[in-house]
Amino acid sequence: GVERGCWGEDVAAEFLRLRGYEIVERNSHPCPRDRRLEVDIIAYDPRLDAMRFVEVKQHAAHSPRERRLRSVDARKKALLRRACRVWLARNRWSGGYGFDVVEVYGEPGARRRVEIDYIERVDLFPERGRFVNWAD
Repeated sequence: GVERGCWGEDVAAEFLRLRGYEIVERNSHPCPRDRRLEVDIIAYDPRLDAMRFVEVKQHAAHSPRERRLRSVDARKKALLRRACRVWLARNRWSGGYGFDVVEVYGEPGARRRVEIDYIERVDLFPERGRFVNWAD
């Protein structure tokens, strides 16, 4: 439910902070007219001067690797891509950026250690290169 998802995002945000990222926004809805456009976490990487758009996935237990990113299907990818583009345009961000997925395995209050898989540079944007012309 909502509470579990929120816990997973808290864990992911703390994980990113420990890596030296600054959390810029959480549960960002860059387009008020379209509530489906949402980014779980937007984080800034000061070392690379880059924004990271982060999708958080939470699972109670580890699943085989092949199944992991399946929840980010083509429709979800298209929505995420649009959300990121709107955010970049609105914030006039011209630096580097990319898309990552943080998989959190565990449950709030469980005795087992939380496991985190950080999947960097997920292929969400077809464009390559630092500066992108957003005209579709």
